[in-house]
Amino acid sequence: MGGNGELSVSPLDPTRTVAELRELQRLTGDERGAQRLAWTPTWLRAREWLAGKATELPVDQTIDEAGNQWLILHGRSARSLVIGGHLDSVPNGGWLDGCLNVLAGLEVLRHLAVGGPPPLTVRLVSWADEEGARFGRSLLGSSACSGTLDLEEVRGLRDREGTSLPEALAACGVELERMKASGRFLRDAVGYLELHIEQGPVLERLGLPLGVVTGTCGVERHLVRFRGQSAHAGSTPMDLRRDALLAAARLSLEVREVAKREGGVGTVGRITVAPGIPTAVPGECEVTLDQRHLDLGGLEQMLEGVREASRRIGAEEGVDVDWGRIWRIDPIPFHPELLDLCERAVVEVAGAAHRLPSGPLHDAAEVARAGVPTAMLFVQSLGGLSHTREEDSRREHLELSVRALDRAVALALEWGQGR
Repeated sequence: MGGNGELSVSPLDPTRTVAELRELQRLTGDERGAQRLAWTPTWLRAREWLAGKATELPVDQTIDEAGNQWLILHGRSARSLVIGGHLDSVPNGGWLDGCLNVLAGLEVLRHLAVGGPPPLTVRLVSWADEEGARFGRSLLGSSACSGTLDLEEVRGLRDREGTSLPEALAACGVELERMKASGRFLRDAVGYLELHIEQGPVLERLGLPLGVVTGTCGVERHLVRFRGQSAHAGSTPMDLRRDALLAAARLSLEVREVAKREGGVGTVGRITVAPGIPTAVPGECEVTLDQRHLDLGGLEQMLEGVREASRRIGAEEGVDVDWGRIWRIDPIPFHPELLDLCERAVVEVAGAAHRLPSGPLHDAAEVARAGVPTAMLFVQSLGGLSHTREEDSRREHLELSVRALDRAVALALEWGQGR
């Protein structure tokens, strides 16, 4: 659907972005934090809200085969510059993660539209299910668009309530088999820019409001299953137990030590135990393992280190261990020319810039995998906190980030015309 074609907005107004972030927070959050879990009614409500915000703009709106939401400002050329982010959140998440990207992009569209058709078409995308919080598979919509999504790998995923991923998608009008057709939205893209909160402490420690992201870490994410023997908690001697939870607990400690040794990070984020009652030795236990490293070799060494530890612990505790990969992605470096443009934009707006890698994943990594030149901007996070209701950034820094994105888009539009 399209807007009404009548533009009644003022030039770039970063204060409006902050106000809209607060509006979205009130609409889709509660006292625990943001609740925009992908493929849920609250997430759909956020998308409808965004669509309503764009009706005053001369843009076309559509939702692609993967559930990604697009606002398209047509330019003098069909070749496009893409800017984006995501509206979905983790449960009890923060007020900025993902949605800052989208709403800052909306403000940039407003600014561009005031001047008439830009030299290139500008597409603002709100990617579907960046977080992977419900089914464990991050970057779902963007990986479908980039073409890297393995349909068979995700077909059997289920959430805590037992709902399958295809069922959740269908409830939102998305067919798993057709998701990769969304790649048509990137075929004419000359570049991709994304703004995000840092989610870490580096910029705050340096006293800088903004940074330029050099690339994203590689990730290995697995489901590790331990199978022992359930038995009565009162009658089974300690030396005769095959306790699956104990084996998983020991592995969790090994994950930490391997990550420290190899210079990466490792996290056991979810533990599921059966039968899960006080009077029974746990016979089964599943854990999710997330490992990240900036270097591919380091990532591989971390994975093998934990695999070896699981085999040893399984033998010592008398439990069987099975591994199933949920997802992986190699480290992704961003485009050097776009990085230079982003640094120029940050220096013009904030006076200084710092380049840093991203440990957290972003949809930008999938766009880069599709061969589209990609770069990112970071805005300082207070305390380095994210994925929590305490997540925050200074208002003046948020406003600077909107200005920096706007300037980076202007520079990228000029750069993209020559490609």
